[in-house]
Amino acid sequence: MRARAMVVLMGALVLGACGEKVQTLDAKAKGPDAAPWSASASSPFYAAGWQGGDKAAWEAQIRTRNQGQNDYAR
Repeated sequence: MRARAMVVLMGALVLGACGEKVQTLDAKAKGPDAAPWSASASSPFYAAGWQGGDKAAWEAQIRTRNQGQNDYAR
């Protein structure tokens, strides 16, 4: 009886693994990527004091933020 229960349990586990759904990206769900420096003020990742669309200012701000996280520069 115990062996039969074990076989049924193992069979259920094996067949359960075969039921995985296919994961595809819907083209309508995600639009094309934009340049990171083109963020607007309504973006949740917008830093105060930065003007959207200015690549040089964006790179300078990233450099400053990274330097602030550098333990060797402190």
